[in-house]
Amino acid sequence: MAKEFKLPELGENVESGTVGKVLVKVGDVVAAGQNVLEIETDKAVAEIPSSLAGKVTEIRVKEGATVRVGQVILLVDESAAGAAPPAAKPAPEAAPAKAEAPKPAPKPAPEPELFDSTPVPAPAVAAVPVSPDAKPRPGQVRAAPSVRAMARELNVDLNEVPTADPGGRVTAQEVLAFAQARTATAAPAAAASPEQASSAPAPSPTPAPDAESGADKWGAFSVQPMNSVRRKTAEHMADCWNSIPHVTHFDKADITALEELRKKFGKKVDAAGGKLTITSFVLKALPEALKRFPKFNASIDLDNQRVLLKNYHNIGVAVDTPNGLLVPVLRDVDRKSVTELSVELPALAKKARDRKLSMEDMQGGTFTVSNLGGLGGSGFTPIINKPEVAILGMSRSQVEPVWANGQFAPRLMLPLSLSYDHRLIDGADAARFLRWLCEVVEQPWMLFLED
Repeated sequence: MAKEFKLPELGENVESGTVGKVLVKVGDVVAAGQNVLEIETDKAVAEIPSSLAGKVTEIRVKEGATVRVGQVILLVDESAAGAAPPAAKPAPEAAPAKAEAPKPAPKPAPEPELFDSTPVPAPAVAAVPVSPDAKPRPGQVRAAPSVRAMARELNVDLNEVPTADPGGRVTAQEVLAFAQARTATAAPAAAASPEQASSAPAPSPTPAPDAESGADKWGAFSVQPMNSVRRKTAEHMADCWNSIPHVTHFDKADITALEELRKKFGKKVDAAGGKLTITSFVLKALPEALKRFPKFNASIDLDNQRVLLKNYHNIGVAVDTPNGLLVPVLRDVDRKSVTELSVELPALAKKARDRKLSMEDMQGGTFTVSNLGGLGGSGFTPIINKPEVAILGMSRSQVEPVWANGQFAPRLMLPLSLSYDHRLIDGADAARFLRWLCEVVEQPWMLFLED
């Protein structure tokens, strides 16, 4: 008898996810612990292992569907757990052997994309069920304000748009379908002469517009559906921006001496399997700054009108991946050495780019760092990663002339930007926090001199 495999817990406060890929098919024999599903949430992309072993008899989800924790995903016949997959049938002996075709050269890896370029059917056109006897309606037409605005933008007369709604209400999909159909038929009609038009056979039904393109009154455009990671990121960023009053404070740290230390000890860290970077030093200094200024390592509980000051220091690090922005978390940073952080950070970033992060890898952060220094720019205003109350941005370091001891000297300066939640943190506190962090980065031995 087949048993149900249900979607397990995905993590703290995660109740559902989007099916990215189904990794098995009906008839496959799976082992306990084998990954059978790829689930995408606003926190991570994770592969879900089966807790059952046996033959897959039914798959109850499809790619792109939203599934909830506890929902049945597969039916597995455990009586077939020991069965091996059927062997491939040998080719008939009578069949003449054919020369093996040369294998095509491997294609180069695609450039990272924030959007999924896989073509999908255009739902707006395909989903419009226009009735055969639908007719234009003279006079006032029922339509939402947004639909009327779209019609004006596309230069469409709503009275001419057929609708399947019994009450005569025109939808946005119907307006778009009408505009696209008009664009597709306008050119051939203009090119035909009157004689050709009178003798031509009845026109065939207008084909559906290309799913990868569209047009408005300004011209044509291409369509790229947002992948699930980008959709979730968009929703989360909009929520963070709309619910948190952001302020960003800027400062610069002189990292000339720190860069010399990095070069001096870089080979030792390389031997340990890591990579020593300025980010590693900043990560080491951050917990000390958060202990000195505990409001930056907190979250706001508005429902109970209180502030939660965290006694642990888990730092999230923003990672740019081919599928979008992910923020894995380094745990207990205050208990780790610079070498340990230098080993763990690139490993975690690679895990993010390879889509191997677990839900736990993305949870429990108390503060976030976003480093765009490798891409350029002199500063930016990072968005706070809710429910945290602050985020540190790092930009590209540059050699600048700095006035000291009566003369200018070339110094390597690191631009830092601190975005903070103004409901909890005042501007003066932000200035003190960032200046203290700059001083520690400039003089790392301060960590050993002060308690």
